[in-house]
Amino acid sequence: MNKQIISLLLAAGISSAAFAESIDALSVDDELDAPALQAEAIDPTEYTSPSDIEAVQLYKQDELITWINNNQHLARVKADDCQLVEDIEARAEKVAIPAYQFLWGDMLAWGVCVDPNPELGVMYMWRAANQGLAAAMEQLGRYYATGTLVQQDYAKAIPLLREAAGQGFLPAQLRLVSLYVEGKGSPYDFEDAYRWLHHSIIADKQTHQKASQLLAALANKMPDYVVLKAKASNQPY
Repeated sequence: MNKQIISLLLAAGISSAAFAESIDALSVDDELDAPALQAEAIDPTEYTSPSDIEAVQLYKQDELITWINNNQHLARVKADDCQLVEDIEARAEKVAIPAYQFLWGDMLAWGVCVDPNPELGVMYMWRAANQGLAAAMEQLGRYYATGTLVQQDYAKAIPLLREAAGQGFLPAQLRLVSLYVEGKGSPYDFEDAYRWLHHSIIADKQTHQKASQLLAALANKMPDYVVLKAKASNQPY
């Protein structure tokens, strides 16, 4: 019989006769269950609880704008397992933060972490654009230029792209000059578009080459003195 059980019975003051009877009353199963009593003495500190799931922190405005400008915002929301959907919606709808309005609009437009609702998504993109967010203006301008989600409309596309390009937003500058090269827009606006793109700092070699080609093509549509004036400007924006 397990020595621990005997010790417990003796400690409880059981008489020798009662002790003998208790011994006789013990079954084989009791003997086999003895290790279970020993298990109770195991130090609980030896057990470790499962690691908690780390909550995703709400995005800061600056980092969100950086993701948007690099077209990484939707991928980030998906990578965070869609944990911030309600917070994003609240900051877009109730606080009216432009970066969150654009993020929420893009999520709705393409069904990222929510049911797709392109009409509502474009509305939120417009709200962000009307507050001056360059990425929102560029995306809407691109959509109107290509007929994505909306009807193709260059009369809406070019002003949106011009406004974003004038803020120094490179994707808008490239798109705007490309449209001018294709014959869209007014020649009176060529100088500004040329100046903006010519003075942009472009580290990526492929993008730099694309910009050079677009500038050369646009220069062919402009008088030489206008090209020289645009290049010599000390106020690119």
